[in-house]
Amino acid sequence: MAVAISTQPPKLPQLLERDPYLAPFKTDFERRYSLFYNRLKNIEENEGGLDKFSKCYKTFGVNQFVDGGIYCKEWAPGAEAVFLAGDFNGWNPFSHPYKKMEYGKWELFIPPGQDGYPSVPHGSKLKVVIRAQNGELLYRISPWARYVVRDEDKVNYDWVHWNPPQSYIHKHPSPKRLKSLRIYESHVGIASPEGKVASYKNFTYNVLPRIKDLGYNCVQLMAIMEHAYYASFGYQVTSFFAASSRYGTPDDLKEMIDVAHSMGITVLLDVVHSHASKNSEDGLNKFDGTDSCFFHSGPKGTHQLWDSRLFDYANWEVLRFLLSNLRMWIEDYRFDGFRFDGITSMLYHHHGIGTGFSGDYNEYFGLHVDEDALCYLMLANYMINFLHPECITIAEDVSGMPALCRPIAEGGGGFDYRLAMAIPDKWIQIIKELKDEDWNMGNIVYTLTNRRYEEKYIAYAESHDQALVGDKTLAFRLMDAEMYTNMSVLSPLTPVIDRGIQLHKMIRLITHALGGESYLNFMGNEFGHPEWLDFPRRGNNESYHYARRQFNLTEDHLLRYRFLNTFDRDMNKLEERFGWLASPPNMEGIKGWTTVQSTSLKNILTMIDLIHLWCTFQAEWLLCFRIWISQNDVSVTITEEASHRRSADTLY
Repeated sequence: MAVAISTQPPKLPQLLERDPYLAPFKTDFERRYSLFYNRLKNIEENEGGLDKFSKCYKTFGVNQFVDGGIYCKEWAPGAEAVFLAGDFNGWNPFSHPYKKMEYGKWELFIPPGQDGYPSVPHGSKLKVVIRAQNGELLYRISPWARYVVRDEDKVNYDWVHWNPPQSYIHKHPSPKRLKSLRIYESHVGIASPEGKVASYKNFTYNVLPRIKDLGYNCVQLMAIMEHAYYASFGYQVTSFFAASSRYGTPDDLKEMIDVAHSMGITVLLDVVHSHASKNSEDGLNKFDGTDSCFFHSGPKGTHQLWDSRLFDYANWEVLRFLLSNLRMWIEDYRFDGFRFDGITSMLYHHHGIGTGFSGDYNEYFGLHVDEDALCYLMLANYMINFLHPECITIAEDVSGMPALCRPIAEGGGGFDYRLAMAIPDKWIQIIKELKDEDWNMGNIVYTLTNRRYEEKYIAYAESHDQALVGDKTLAFRLMDAEMYTNMSVLSPLTPVIDRGIQLHKMIRLITHALGGESYLNFMGNEFGHPEWLDFPRRGNNESYHYARRQFNLTEDHLLRYRFLNTFDRDMNKLEERFGWLASPPNMEGIKGWTTVQSTSLKNILTMIDLIHLWCTFQAEWLLCFRIWISQNDVSVTITEEASHRRSADTLY
């Protein structure tokens, strides 16, 4: 792998020309790029290249050779001694010691048995035994463990050696890189109407066909990386290389991804590299008996709000661990890219705690920026783009850091997309605080289109954040208690339900059309899923009642949920046909919006009562948010001379 050709970002002038307001921060971009360049150069010179460096998931942990021999390797700089114990040696903590190497590494080779079979059989339980500096013996799960399980009568997870005689073989190639991403944000465990933890198999055969039918071409999977606490929504990761066993086996997940690929669906992983669970018995925390292994020591290594551990991104072995983690998910499971969670916490030493972002560029440069974390993200994107250019990376950043989604050669972060996180907040604020007659269409459109030029955004009206207990989905905010009593077609169509259904459709359509270069929906929200999302925990008596998605509601023809479901499908199918997400921005005169007037109501309507949207290939909409006025005799200027027909509307 060739290193970057310059110690300075070669295309930085293009970035500064595009946004002259960044010129005062030219030295910041140069310093960030120099840090990235030097770190990459050191990896090339000392590790045999980034390719080899990031492929260590094949050598660290416990790996089996073809001849049945077992090679074990760990990084435990604070350990006095390291051993391997498990079913294979009767849990003798001292019979299989590791050999100490340089830089805190330890290795062990276990030859095959006399019968030629592996000494550590598939399915057997293991533990790394650490003798700490104080002499205490610590039984740990390897940070590189591929499979961990929890018995019902236990609190902690156990490490199970996963090396089946025949692993799942992928049959279908990954889809080609998509121009228009229509993302279905999903959680495998709640993807069933039943009150239980759903499985990979259920998702494969019951949910993927639904996603395909709805017109989504990408599924983004949450809570796949193993997490001991189910109610953490997958954001308190304990085993970074292990696919969550509560849904099934690693091969079940591989099959699920393979089937998605057969349908032409791209599969993204919600990857959590911004922090880690504080668990030590079955997590990374204090793996070698110290608080500094993988993480910053002291208060700097703990997130005050999340109560979790924070990685030391300047540490050589942490870079090896995290980059190899990305490679493993791509190459072993065939994920097509990542949504990087919690980017804001990574980018700043204050982690966004107690800090607001006004858009002042001084907020994005200076000593408060964690340039080691930013450098890691640049290395991650560089590696992914070089080795797997078809893969996609998405940044979840609420701060709005400039150039995060520009190429590294320009001094940018290298991401392909960023989430348009201001949009759902705007819809909540409008619905919660304003009367219908006070909705300002100009302000709505401004929020939808206010994004950095030539940085791709993922638009969404709501995601999993709005579905969680303590918050409300758009459907719940619009219709609230009447969703329980008046969603049947046999009951009268009340003003609340009528208004809620129409606004639910229109909010999603205008967000889809104007909000970004991609669109995201959280599972179930497309049909206005009733109630909130709450995982089993002590506070709700470990109930699964709200940890499910009631897809069956769309299949009942006596319920109005099917109207919302059908509209969502039609909206996605139209985008597939016309491609407005991939259309150039309106400054080029192709994709944009304007306002029109009704000739018969000219005296009482303002210029923002109707919004006229258009995009490439002449898909056009008229949206009227004034529900108390019937609009007649509307005059619309057509962008080109062409025939027009109605493709969809928000009526039943």
